[in-house]
Amino acid sequence: MAEIVQQRIEERIPELEQLERVGLFTKKEVRSIIKKATALEYKLHRLILNKEDFIAYIQYEINVLELIKKRRGHIHYQFKREEIEFPIIHRINSVFSRATKKWKNDVQLWLSHVAFCKKWATKSQISKVFSTMLAIHPDKPAMWIMAAKSELEDRDSSESARHLFLRALRFHPNSKKVYQEYFRMELLHCEKLRKQKEELEKAEMDLGEYEFSPEILNAKLAEVVYRESTGKIKEAEFVLSLLNIAAIFDFTKELQDSILQDLQSNYTEDSLTWDFMAKRELEAPGAGEELQTAKGRASDINRREERCCQVYEEGVKGLNTEPMWTCYAAFCLERLKRKTNVQELQEQRQKRLLGVLQRAHDSSLLKEDYYKNWLQILLSSGDAEGAARVAMAATQHYSQSVTVWSLSLQTLIRLGSGDVSRLFQDALTHVNPKESLPLWQLQIQWSMANQSPEETEATFKRGLLSTVAAVAMEMKESYLDWSFSTGGYKKARKTFISLQEIRPLSKAFFTQMIQIEKEQETPKINSLRDYYERALQEFGTSDDDLWLQYIQEELGPLGQPENCGKIHWRAMKFLEGESLERFTSKYTLFQTGHL
Repeated sequence: MAEIVQQRIEERIPELEQLERVGLFTKKEVRSIIKKATALEYKLHRLILNKEDFIAYIQYEINVLELIKKRRGHIHYQFKREEIEFPIIHRINSVFSRATKKWKNDVQLWLSHVAFCKKWATKSQISKVFSTMLAIHPDKPAMWIMAAKSELEDRDSSESARHLFLRALRFHPNSKKVYQEYFRMELLHCEKLRKQKEELEKAEMDLGEYEFSPEILNAKLAEVVYRESTGKIKEAEFVLSLLNIAAIFDFTKELQDSILQDLQSNYTEDSLTWDFMAKRELEAPGAGEELQTAKGRASDINRREERCCQVYEEGVKGLNTEPMWTCYAAFCLERLKRKTNVQELQEQRQKRLLGVLQRAHDSSLLKEDYYKNWLQILLSSGDAEGAARVAMAATQHYSQSVTVWSLSLQTLIRLGSGDVSRLFQDALTHVNPKESLPLWQLQIQWSMANQSPEETEATFKRGLLSTVAAVAMEMKESYLDWSFSTGGYKKARKTFISLQEIRPLSKAFFTQMIQIEKEQETPKINSLRDYYERALQEFGTSDDDLWLQYIQEELGPLGQPENCGKIHWRAMKFLEGESLERFTSKYTLFQTGHL
């Protein structure tokens, strides 16, 4: 191994001598490089290779390159690159190749090699890297796309890019992303050829040896890609993505019209088609005279929105589905959120949205999320009766949704309408008990604000009987807090004693009672010890902080410091795994005054 390392170091000597001779590095710096390089080389020739050693080697060499670049700029010396930088770049490529051969599945390593090749102008190497990488990772469409883009952008070879895309499609015949980027590549190639032709014509040069096929210049290759892709992927979303790509280029009007015609003929069963066709009406040109005043502009916008709605209406007639109504409602909501100083336009938008929401609801096709928007609009416009009606209707349509019940109950509580207590019971009957915590929390808040203490206590006790641990624990904590706020320390202690043996229990339940005790004028240390001991029965094997808090309590003005040793011994005995390690570290910091 030593002979190989020595050989590698000797191979560096010519470039290091040049670095010193031209004044980029000092003699001392060259020695430092040799020393560091020797250490790194030894790591690369061990019997058991480590990926981190290869990365460290590469990073060091790149840092040397960066430093050389900076020093060149500083002393304005730009010669002898073949003798200085080129050997370093070659060595880095060689180490990257060894690393990627050893750890073939590390995609990030391959990408790092590609990034290096791009930055340090070794573009001829990029193709080799991509070729090897794709032979190992043909299952990753993103790699094929990256390789094709590199051929097009870095090497200006549309033919190689096309070849890579075609190979990619053999492995991924139904990949939307590959087809989208292939389609974009053909349009970019077409755009480049059109610019070349235009420049040659401007220069009045003879086009004899340059052949520009009219079919290629008119994006016929891109159209072939479109036909091929839509023959395999029959989705409106995909067709629209290709249409959006085509719209970026100013010479694709004929292609766009063809795609639009295809969309309207073959994809009317998809709500996205109708959504796109409707929104296109917003781009229609307006009347010039009207656009001079704010009212005229608002009138023009309203007319465009009406035309959009006509398309949506046609869509919901033929496609009465939830996604179709969702697109319609989303459009109306987005238009309502747009700011305008013309009150008539704002009122028209609100009226339009409320009508769509009502009709979608009547068809039982209104998405859950839109009930919140509906209620907000009705409440802001002062329609309390309508809001109460919608709130009740929402719970019937989505009777198992915690979100809908919470929203509807909050609305009804705010309006002060309906038998709220009965509605809470209905809600808890319908929803999944495991998701019912928000409803219990809302009911407790409402009960404390609107019911007698006896009724509130009864609600707490019903919550304590829940079979869901999260609900039962939350009820215990809230019950203890409510007991203290309404009946003081005695009631809180009584509540704690009655609940401390009923599992499940949370740490917060015990720390809450400890805090209540400490807030008294004369806290009792024996009571605090009882609370800590009971908490440690539940959490003593895993909660290191609880043991530390207990020790700190004994070191306080009320405690007995001589008890700390026993508590520490018990903690070391009861804690397990990582909790024990954390406790040991924190206790050491605590003893040295750093915690």
